[in-house]
Amino acid sequence: MNAEQTKSPVVHFVGSIPLPDSETVFRTLAGAVGNHIARLPDGETGVRKTWIRFLQDVLAENPAIELASDVPPFKFVQWDGKVIREIPRLRIKPGRTPDRKHFKTGYAAMAIESFGVFDRLQKAGVIPPGVKFQISIPTPIAPTYNNMVPADRPKLLPALTQHFVGEVHAIAAALPNDRIAVQWDVCQEVLAWEGYYEPGPVDFRKETIDVLGQIGDAVPSKIELGYHLCYGSPADEHMVQPKDAGIMAEIVNGIVARVKRTIDFFHLPVPKGRTDDAYFAPLEKLKLRPGTALYLGLIHYNDAEGDKARLAAARRHVRVDGIGTECGMARGDPARLPALLAAHARAAEITD
Repeated sequence: MNAEQTKSPVVHFVGSIPLPDSETVFRTLAGAVGNHIARLPDGETGVRKTWIRFLQDVLAENPAIELASDVPPFKFVQWDGKVIREIPRLRIKPGRTPDRKHFKTGYAAMAIESFGVFDRLQKAGVIPPGVKFQISIPTPIAPTYNNMVPADRPKLLPALTQHFVGEVHAIAAALPNDRIAVQWDVCQEVLAWEGYYEPGPVDFRKETIDVLGQIGDAVPSKIELGYHLCYGSPADEHMVQPKDAGIMAEIVNGIVARVKRTIDFFHLPVPKGRTDDAYFAPLEKLKLRPGTALYLGLIHYNDAEGDKARLAAARRHVRVDGIGTECGMARGDPARLPALLAAHARAAEITD
């Protein structure tokens, strides 16, 4: 059962925010819930607004990769059967091996640029002292599973993993490590656990935990580390509706067992209709280390009573250290943002 709640939960923002630029994001979020935050993301504006969609072009431009024109596109289907989009499949060219140096994702450059804005606003008192800049990055598995033919996933993943690790190292070399946090966004892995993707040539569970462990331990120890588990939200709805939190608990425990360095937090989503104990009961099996916070994405638009009920149900089974939405908010209606921020502030005051 849950440990005693000794303080108000912090507000955790997953990453994307429906605002035009990082300065507007920082000012808006800090102004709305500044006394409840430990970290602030830059809102994933610009090319990241649709999360990893731009990585299709990044992969296709790699000299070792080509369009698999003889393979049907992958249908990205929402939980209700709606096809969100069809993704052309890519493959490794015969006889070629991808080189990490040929990938140009830009994650390090974008993080460094956003930190300049963050630093200026924090020094000006807009962002509270002690709040860290959160850098949300997809795992290398995400574009691999979405874009590659299954047989070629193992041919791409090592080089792409090295590239993402290199981006983190570039960030660490450029920014003050004690003022930033890295959050790995774990989506395709969760969907694969749910049977969403076609099988590949290797055990995806072992592959997933190995990669998530490798990229976690690649984050220098002075930088905070977190993982956001996700069921996807390209149209602001899940790709799969989870039966309960069991698969996420299994993945979290696998990460904890694999990663050697400190893990500062995990964030897990909670669907709007789940105020029942059955959804949260698997969280009792979490094997979090002391000092690792658990954040739950249980805030939903215009549902104050539901937010309260979901938080109460969760607390019957686990200690809740923070609250947020299920995923980033940029794919939802921008007009909802003020109400959602108010809902975060309201829920953060619920201590029992």
